[in-house]
Amino acid sequence: MATTKIFSVSVDELASLKYIANPEKTDNGRLIFTQGCSADPEQAHRDYEEIRANGTGRSTVLAQHFIVSFKPGEITPERALQLGQEICEQFLKGEYQYFMACHIDKEHTHLHCVFNNTNCIDGRTFETHENRRTTKQDRSFQKLMNITDEVCKRHHLYVIERPEMGKGKSHWEWDMSRQGLSWKAKLKYAIDQVIKVSEDFDDFLAKCKDFGVLVEYNPDHKIDLKYILAEQKERNPRARFTRSRTLGWFYETEQIKSRIAQYQGCMVYVPRSKIRVVTPKAVENKFVQDAIDRGNMKVASIAKNIIAEYGVEPEEIRNAAISAYAHSRGLLSKLNDLKTEIEDLEVKLNVLRKYREVKHYGEELKALSGRAEKKYKESHSYELSEYGKVRTKVLELYPSGHIPTVENLEKSIKALRDKLTAMNTEFDQADKKARELADAQRTIEEYLRQEQSQEQQKKRKRNDLE
Repeated sequence: MATTKIFSVSVDELASLKYIANPEKTDNGRLIFTQGCSADPEQAHRDYEEIRANGTGRSTVLAQHFIVSFKPGEITPERALQLGQEICEQFLKGEYQYFMACHIDKEHTHLHCVFNNTNCIDGRTFETHENRRTTKQDRSFQKLMNITDEVCKRHHLYVIERPEMGKGKSHWEWDMSRQGLSWKAKLKYAIDQVIKVSEDFDDFLAKCKDFGVLVEYNPDHKIDLKYILAEQKERNPRARFTRSRTLGWFYETEQIKSRIAQYQGCMVYVPRSKIRVVTPKAVENKFVQDAIDRGNMKVASIAKNIIAEYGVEPEEIRNAAISAYAHSRGLLSKLNDLKTEIEDLEVKLNVLRKYREVKHYGEELKALSGRAEKKYKESHSYELSEYGKVRTKVLELYPSGHIPTVENLEKSIKALRDKLTAMNTEFDQADKKARELADAQRTIEEYLRQEQSQEQQKKRKRNDLE
């Protein structure tokens, strides 16, 4: 799971370069990669200045600094550095000098990249190309975030696509969310349901109240969108609205509009079936009986089905739907972790297979000396070169020297793949449950709103008659 930040450097560019090149953070400089500049921070600074001297000279920004952080244990430092290079290839397109370093001094692996703000090709600044006033604000950050997500997907790393797994959440709050108990999880879930039934953003604002969400929207403010659960406001009248940014970028205005458009672009087929009530004894729930009495067989059928299949009473549907959704997202996270682990082992397996192929060249060379050794080196120069590269890679992967056999690694991968298959089945079932409960909740709550509206109309008519 990668999170991304980017900010400009206007003073002391050298200090930024020295910080990210710190030997204690980069395994004595082993985890550094540069393009168009030296791997020495002081020389890299001079290399940057040389390009800037040929630029327009109109900007006070010297460089840009972005950080990509990964979940603890999700990725090896070497692989993270490889991902960083792919990100830079797409983001900078070979037009900017950059100095990249992978830091391993903390529990989580993270990348730092300081790149020259001046374009090598035309001498213009990064802002001129990416963040002009005529373009959307923070366009470069959105672009970097999208590229990072694409690269992570390509390497089967977990990507934050669902609101329940957003960043900025404590372990306690995540655990509460997993159980469907967090107010933030409930708020996000409710907003998700409104989005699914909204025709456009205005319709979304109008329907929020029906789903128990109070919303404040002011397009003239920097933070234009705020939410709060109606039940939370009832319990604590002094409770403050939550900024959309606090819930995560997935709940900001533009993302809400985009998600509504996506749902509007999808056609959902719901099969119609006739419902036949065999005997009155089959109806045990009061809600189901009321729905039948009022002639709403569709709602009655849905309520009966969720009681029979999941043991969820209609009155408990909201909390059950939230809990099921959070559980399915938790399984999705575990699935991605498992896929990453398998991929890492497959990388190691390929290295060990190659090492097995060329290992004998190194062993044969060790047994020789003098002319025989020299002749062997000349006749097997390519193979010995490959042996040297692969051996170095093996030592990087297994610094302790405990190198598993190819066969043992293959067994480990097979065991993990079997586990992945079983977990996929579990996720499919959990995802199906979450979707069905969410659909049932929407139908039931819509029915209740209509009934409430009809009761209010009847009450008004009675008052008028009186």
